[in-house]
Amino acid sequence: MSKKTLKIGGASGYWGDSDIAVPQLLKQGDLDYLVFDYLAEITMSIMARAIAKDPDLGYATDFVSGALKQNLKEISRQGIKVISNAGGMNPQACAKAVQALIDELQLGLKVATVLGDNLLSRKEELQASNVKEMFSGECFPEPETVASINAYLGAFPIAEALNQGADIVITGRCVDSAVTLGACIHEFGWSRNDYDALSGGSLAGHILECGPQATGGNYTDWEEMADSLHDAGYPIADISKDGAFVVGKPDNSGGAVTTGTVGEQMLYEIGDPQAYILPDVICDFSQVELIQLGNNRVSVTGAKGRAAPANYKASATFYDGWRIATVWFFIGENAAAKARSFADATLQRARNKLRAQNIADFDEVLTEVMGDESHYGAAAKNTGSREVTLKIAVKHQDPQSTSLVLKEGSGLALAAPPGLALFSGSRPKPSPVVRLFSLLIAKKDVPVSVCLNGETHTVNEMDSDAIDTNQTCIPEQPETNLPELTLSMQKVPLIKLALGRSGDKGNKANIGIFPRSAEFAPWIWQVLTSQEIAERFSHFLQTPKENSVDRYFLPGTNAMNFVLHDVLGGGGIASLRNDPQGKCYAQILLQTPIPIPSTLAETLS
Repeated sequence: MSKKTLKIGGASGYWGDSDIAVPQLLKQGDLDYLVFDYLAEITMSIMARAIAKDPDLGYATDFVSGALKQNLKEISRQGIKVISNAGGMNPQACAKAVQALIDELQLGLKVATVLGDNLLSRKEELQASNVKEMFSGECFPEPETVASINAYLGAFPIAEALNQGADIVITGRCVDSAVTLGACIHEFGWSRNDYDALSGGSLAGHILECGPQATGGNYTDWEEMADSLHDAGYPIADISKDGAFVVGKPDNSGGAVTTGTVGEQMLYEIGDPQAYILPDVICDFSQVELIQLGNNRVSVTGAKGRAAPANYKASATFYDGWRIATVWFFIGENAAAKARSFADATLQRARNKLRAQNIADFDEVLTEVMGDESHYGAAAKNTGSREVTLKIAVKHQDPQSTSLVLKEGSGLALAAPPGLALFSGSRPKPSPVVRLFSLLIAKKDVPVSVCLNGETHTVNEMDSDAIDTNQTCIPEQPETNLPELTLSMQKVPLIKLALGRSGDKGNKANIGIFPRSAEFAPWIWQVLTSQEIAERFSHFLQTPKENSVDRYFLPGTNAMNFVLHDVLGGGGIASLRNDPQGKCYAQILLQTPIPIPSTLAETLS
């Protein structure tokens, strides 16, 4: 018999997250599941390097040594099941380590693994098939440079592992929300055509997948809870059979759960909110409604879904040379000008050395000065700071050539402009440039299986029809023919009218804007056109302005989402940027002046 509601705690948002989550959630005492998300594209390449050195590695080791070792007895006592993608590149090694811990603690728990996402052995085949990168159209990289290839699996294999009696399910690469959706499918008996329920369960997983980002972390109005974020509560979702859910957090924990904190997380790292494509369902979040039920309780309803795609998205990572970055500080009058002069001289010396040795120039060079608002581009205001941080970064196919920047910068110190300072300690070293290559691969070509008690069971991932965007009815957009010419107007910064959060997907970034009130939405929408966003981020964008930004509206919450293409300098550790994942882009956009009627401005606190 299926449960009326299912209570799931989100215990990890990335590999390196705090270990306070599990004790905090266990203290709550009434959970059905703990779910852990550890993986990102770059994480997979790191794990690939680890398994190449040691066949017993390649997974998130702190899932075993941290999250489980100190808490597994209590998890077992409370009858809580665990789902985690900690398996990374080596789910079987992770399961072996977990089983050893179970044996050591003399617990009778069953561990299952979901296999099939790792496609690294097919790199030559993929290159020979002339597969193209799904966004840029580039050719598949040379096989010897490829570090990892993983398909993003869905939730039904996880549900099958639970159906077979697993207490702990360990996967490799799956979509982040699948660890939550898999529990829902198992407990509620959802079928593959329960589209709206699947979409709601996926949204619940999306809210949980980044841990305390749903409970006050990275929140625009962070000052409201600044004194409690040291003990920020990890999110809990009470999920109903129809896919609706309520977000909360452990009692007496820090942070807060509000329509704002949940709304920001809903918008985080999504593209088209009407076509958030997952392996199990195409989600439509445009009509989602958020209601504050009380202190730290938010109701989430209205997610819709359509049939799943016929393909998996897969991500390959590959090596493309080396990079290095060195940081310096300048203090005093005209600090930014001093920093840039020093950077130019350092790079000139380094390039002179390269030419003298008949070595090619750097593949890419980036100088960034923090403290003069260079991240704001043409909208910068404070350009006269008396203290700045300078970062000089370069890429080259030869690691020793990248080190010339550090050597020549150090050698230039006595001939530098005045006010140069640096932190003494370890010297930076060249690190590999790891690029992302995204592709589509037919589900029928990816055999997925569940392994439990030494037996392997194949999971049949059904084919679906190709995505038909004509099925999508674009929601009515806010009125933009506003009578501002007949009103007394006042400009206010966007942050007074809305919340915002931004993030990355490869070399793309998204910025979600969540109006504080529905009456602000038309005025915001009128200003934040695709062209305006492109202008504000033109110093980061690589594509033509008319094609660089997509704009979407979510009438259920009056929220807006902007997707910026080719904006992160390659993204991740392929980028030389200070903000290679676009995490600060919302903060930049929130300074945009928005004209509103003076009568409306008077209502602002």
